[in-house]
Amino acid sequence: LLTLDNYRLAFTNVSMLKYMFNSLLVAVGTILISLLSAIMSGYALSKINFKGRNVILLLALSTMMIPGEVTMTSRFFLFDKLGLADSYWAFWLPASAYVFGTFFAKQYIDSIPDSLRESALIDGAGELRIAFQIYMPLCGALIATLTILLFLGSWNDFLWPLIILSSPEKYTLQLGIALFSYNQGLNEMPAIRMATTVICIIPILILYLFLQRYIVESIALTGLKQ
Repeated sequence: LLTLDNYRLAFTNVSMLKYMFNSLLVAVGTILISLLSAIMSGYALSKINFKGRNVILLLALSTMMIPGEVTMTSRFFLFDKLGLADSYWAFWLPASAYVFGTFFAKQYIDSIPDSLRESALIDGAGELRIAFQIYMPLCGALIATLTILLFLGSWNDFLWPLIILSSPEKYTLQLGIALFSYNQGLNEMPAIRMATTVICIIPILILYLFLQRYIVESIALTGLKQ
């Protein structure tokens, strides 16, 4: 017989709601900071002509060749010295340097006509106003794509939370599930552990279902230049 008892037990035995809230808090902060940084940087690199623009982009892209795991130890010591270890700021501050998002945003904004910016400049608008009031509303597909990618990365992240978080009440969902499995033993309560896995996947599926059409549109437009 089909039963939902394992899902009910998952919420009562694993503190799923608390861990899900923590993961959601980390993910939302990461998404907001990353989107703001990526779109502003992408707009500047795409539409504003300044000396060294291509050099800055190449230097930023070169950092993507360095695996994140290589820098985790140094990042931990840095945040520890800053007093931000065991804090969600250790997730949010690095989000301000979202290089992939910057490159993706630049490629997308390249497809938006320069005439919009030129007309706004003639009317006396500043760069910030142009970026926020003209270009950002046209970046719905870009925002949707980066949102699902950022949410997926933040929601499923395990290694960095394991390193930086020491307080159980601040654990994210992945750490909470791992803690439950460790405390119960790998061979105990397999049905409940499988239920926690399904629960963990559901938010990602829901978000993707809502944003999938924007993702396809964004991928189709990226790389096209007016």
